[in-house]
Order: sequence, then structure tokens, then C-alpha cells
Amino acid sequence: MLYFVDFSTARNLNRFSSAILLIVLIGASVVLAGCNVTMDFWEDDNAVRPAPLIEFEPQVEIKEIWEQDVGPGTRGLHVKLTPVVQAGRLFVATAEGEVHAYDAKTGEVLWETETEIPIRGGPGIGDESVLVGSSDGELLALSQDNGNILWKARVSSEILTTPREKDGIVIVRTVDGKLFGLNHEDGTRRWIYDRSVPALTLRGISTPVIVGDLVIAGFDGGQLVAVSIENGYAVWEKYIAMPRGRSDIERMVDIDGEIVVLENAVYVVTFQGHVAAVDVVSGNIFWRRKMSSYAGLGAYTHTLYVTDEKSHVWALNRYTGETLWNQMELERRNLTAPVGFRQMGFGEYVVVGDFEGYIHLLDTDDNGQVIARTRVDKKGILTPPIIAQDDILYVYGNSGTLTALQIMDKEPE
Repeated sequence: MLYFVDFSTARNLNRFSSAILLIVLIGASVVLAGCNVTMDFWEDDNAVRPAPLIEFEPQVEIKEIWEQDVGPGTRGLHVKLTPVVQAGRLFVATAEGEVHAYDAKTGEVLWETETEIPIRGGPGIGDESVLVGSSDGELLALSQDNGNILWKARVSSEILTTPREKDGIVIVRTVDGKLFGLNHEDGTRRWIYDRSVPALTLRGISTPVIVGDLVIAGFDGGQLVAVSIENGYAVWEKYIAMPRGRSDIERMVDIDGEIVVLENAVYVVTFQGHVAAVDVVSGNIFWRRKMSSYAGLGAYTHTLYVTDEKSHVWALNRYTGETLWNQMELERRNLTAPVGFRQMGFGEYVVVGDFEGYIHLLDTDDNGQVIARTRVDKKGILTPPIIAQDDILYVYGNSGTLTALQIMDKEPE
């Protein structure tokens, strides 16, 4: 029996509401034994409220380049359908089952396909395909050129992550703790790697990354694992955080944020555990420090950025883990994972989205101060923004709005 907790709606969870949550889970385990349940918990009257937006003098302007209404949005499903850009085309999926391709620069529609499955993971990019996964464990490969369905395959359970492909093998992670290697031509199974899943986990899992001939994946028990892409055999396993405590809630140390690889290091963060830098080849830990995050992290040049469970944004030296700065003005605003980038002619920034649909631009040279802000989706932003060609920033909001943005000089008043 598995229970999934959605902490995106519990952004103001405190000790009082944690106790209520535990009581609810105990009662639910009696009534709902044998079922898989997803639970959403809203803030109570005693909870800490999200920080109000502070007025400031914008230093640059965030300008909209184009906008598309992709579909009805995620409808509170807490799924991160992150768009992907490949060869000048932007691919995006909807929870209702549509996959769209746009010209990444202009927003022109190239093709649209109705898959007739409830998409929960993707899109991912193969050599010639677009890959999406469903809530009932179905994986689809579509043609990048026209959206035609190339093949379908079935795995063990819901797919919440982005499928990957390399060397003719498609990698898929499922919520029941399994990692699959499938043939990229027809989806037939090559291998499977399996780990047990704790009784209580967060709603969400991290997407595996492929580094050379290794697939590196995070699991709900706090483990980071590297397996061979050829046969699925474990090369190394490392606990980033060990489950501790008397209750299932206290022992939750899920790895749900994206895993980042730069040079020879893998960067990963757990809920109620640690952020760490791990050697790609051996699995040895370079450094590790206390941190709790379900949103995840990002990295750029020499800096690691983390959004913690309170929506504080941390900048860490990625070689040592030392704190460079900590931005706390956006506390409890349910921020996305931070994305670091450099805008030609401007500077180095970090961008995050929040639960009210605002995009916040932070200045990395000024201790993460907010220097620009714009609202793109009133229903909020769960999926981290992405940066692609021509310094364009893409944001996929919860209502199904896809917006292309760019940093510009501030217009004189």
C-alpha cells in the first residue's frame, strides 16, 4: 500500500498541520487499505502565509515574445510536463493527452496530435521521436516531424518523469520504484531495475539522467543509483539521506527534484535530508550538507541553486557546498526549481516561478535580489522555466499557457 502526499499545496505546513496530516493518514490507512491514494493538504488557519510581493525598482524588463494556449492545463494534478526544445522546435504535452510542436522562435504551430492517453510524464526527446508517458503506465513514441504515433509500450505503473533515450535505449522511471530500459524502435523491454518504495512518499519523482554509459536515478528512500544503460545492472548505489524518525512522515527523504550533472559531479537534493555532490564514476560523495527540498535544484557555471521546502532560494559553491547567498523574500510562495542562465549583454540570473503565476528574476551578483517580475499565468507555475536558443525563456503555466519571454533593457519612463 502506497500513499502519495502533494506538498505543493502544503507550502505552509507547520507542526500543527503535520500532526493533523498524520492523524488523517492513520485513519485513511484503515479505510483505504490496499489502495493507492494521492492526498492534497491545504494550509490551516495557524499556518504561515506566503510572503507578500515586495515593491522594487525593476532593473531590466521581462518582455513577452509570444504566447500559446496549449490546452486546459494540469487541473491540480501536480504533474510537471516540462517543455523541451530540439533543433529549433519546442515540444509540449498536456495532461489531457495532446502533444504540440511549435517553432521555438516564433511560436508558430507545426503540428498537434491527440494521443488519447492521460499524459503525466514528458515530453522527452529521442533520436527521431517525442516520448510521453501516461497515468496508467503507457509509453508513446511520436515522430518529431509530424506527430504520428510510431509505437506504444506498457510499463508497470504511472510515469511522472521525462523519458530519455540514448544508444537505442529508452529509459523510463515509474512511481512504483522501477527503472526500465526499452528498445527505441518498438518499445520492447531490454531490462528492468527495481527498488522497493516506502509506504508514504511525495507525489512526484525525479527524472533519470544519462551520463556516458550510465543511467543515474534517484529513489524515494533517499538513494541515488547508477545502472548500466546496456543491461540495467547496478554500478554503484549511494544514500544521499537515510530515513530517520518514528513516523512515516519523518522518514520521508524522497529525491523528487531534477538531478543535475556538470563535469564529473552529480548534484541531487532530497526532502528532509541533504543536498550533495556525488562523483559520476564511483558514487563517492564530494560534499553533503543539510537541506530539504521537493522543488529541486539547478546549476550554472560554478554555482548550484536550490529551492528549499520554505521557498528560500540558495546559491551554493558547487565545488564545496558553501553558502554564497540565501534569498528569503519569496518564502512560502511554492517556488519552482531555480534555473540559472546568462543573458548576453546583461548578466547572470536565476529565474523561478511561483504559485500565483509570477516569474521572478534574481540577480546573482547582488545576493539574489529580485530585479524583475512579470505574471504569466494566474493559476500558478509548477514546471520550472527552461532556457533555450536566442536566450528565450519558456514558461508553461498550470492553466495551459505557454509563454516565451526575453530579458530586455528597461524602457525609459
